[in-house]
Amino acid sequence: MAGKQPTPRLSDAIASSLEQRILDGSLKPGDRLPPERELAVEFGVSRPSLREAIQKLASKGMVKSRQGGGTTITDRLDASFSDPWSDLLGSHPDLREDMLEFRRLLEGQAAAWAAERATEADLSRLETAFATLRDAFASGDADQRSAADIAFHQAIGDATHNVLLGRLSAALLRLMHDSIRLNLGELKAIPAANALLMSQHEVIRQAIVERKPQAARGAAETHIDFVRETLARVQLGRESRGGSREQNRLPNSQRLDSRLSTPNSQLPTKRNPHGTPGYPL
Repeated sequence: MAGKQPTPRLSDAIASSLEQRILDGSLKPGDRLPPERELAVEFGVSRPSLREAIQKLASKGMVKSRQGGGTTITDRLDASFSDPWSDLLGSHPDLREDMLEFRRLLEGQAAAWAAERATEADLSRLETAFATLRDAFASGDADQRSAADIAFHQAIGDATHNVLLGRLSAALLRLMHDSIRLNLGELKAIPAANALLMSQHEVIRQAIVERKPQAARGAAETHIDFVRETLARVQLGRESRGGSREQNRLPNSQRLDSRLSTPNSQLPTKRNPHGTPGYPL
């Protein structure tokens, strides 16, 4: 006969509940936990049990307590991914193209799931993020535009209600902060690029709001395609000789604005090393 299952310790149950809030984004890096008194009342436990639970989280590096400064959520879950890549991106510029390829894959799926799963609260946050993005683009301030662009795409990642995708999206966007700022700065020099970028974000937002997963996926992928091809054209304009890595990867015969209306199935495909069709560019 199977033995009786041990009863979970109270502090373990509290720690697990707080962990879940961190995982699902209810508690974000930099957020402070409510005062002990409030949390103890919320969970219906003693303050010693609560302190033990917080200590468990601190031992995992998920929270950090300071004397007189309360307890804050750390970025441990995101930083463990982004830290080793941050320096590499700075010293190997060609990795930017790899990142854009990965963003295409990740954000296409995120947009599709957000269209399927977003709650009314998620849609409200998305609308707020889009309004902030629109204002940032109108301001012309590079830092504001970068921060607003990241917040918009993170709102979509959060709306997927997939913990791993949401956390990976957050880590990737944090990692790419400087790259996104650089991308936007370079695209600013292209006539009509700002208007096209805002139009693309609007199409993504609208597809999610209207609960159209495939349209949302296609809009997100089209957005990344536009950024990749436009940056490649900027790079080609700087090249005095030879073919760059981006030139070999990207088509250079299509008009940029056609990306807004070209179905994903009609985009040219990249071939894998064995010569068989690969993924859409």
